[in-house]
Amino acid sequence: MAESHTGHERMERMLNEIGDRDLYQELLNLRDEQRKTKEKAVWLIKGKELPVEVNRQGMMRWYMHPLLKAPCINTLMIFAQEIPPGSRSGRLQHPGNAVMYILEGHGYTMMDGQKHHWAKGDVVQIPLRVKGVVIQHFNTDLDKPARFVCCEPNTTMSVGVDRGSGWEQLEVAPEYKG
Repeated sequence: MAESHTGHERMERMLNEIGDRDLYQELLNLRDEQRKTKEKAVWLIKGKELPVEVNRQGMMRWYMHPLLKAPCINTLMIFAQEIPPGSRSGRLQHPGNAVMYILEGHGYTMMDGQKHHWAKGDVVQIPLRVKGVVIQHFNTDLDKPARFVCCEPNTTMSVGVDRGSGWEQLEVAPEYKG
């Protein structure tokens, strides 16, 4: 029989974690630590100085990421992505609630099996869906790269990396050599 979400073992684990701690004081300590961090925070992020990361999703520059503590705000995730001529991104199940601004190039995004064409100056909205959205981006130009910036709320620390939808890499970008 499966363990209940209210089972005694789970509650016991929580009580052990609490122990004799003063959780309110720990919250005040966290506040003070966050204030010190903010005093040294980065207010201007120079994109040309950021490294290009070749990962399963493709070639990306991270401006704001849940694990980067330097930016002065942490409520957004922002990255720029480049797709080489004639190439594609990885295919991904994503919770949605993201916006892409196409900086240059033209191509399309497959969203749940439906093709959506885009070009420089367009905005692609990835809708928020309970079971997520399967997305993949394609550069149809055989001579020039496509570039876009993507922004979404940073909910990873409040609702987990899955963000309620089962975030999964379904196919890797061809440039990834992992």
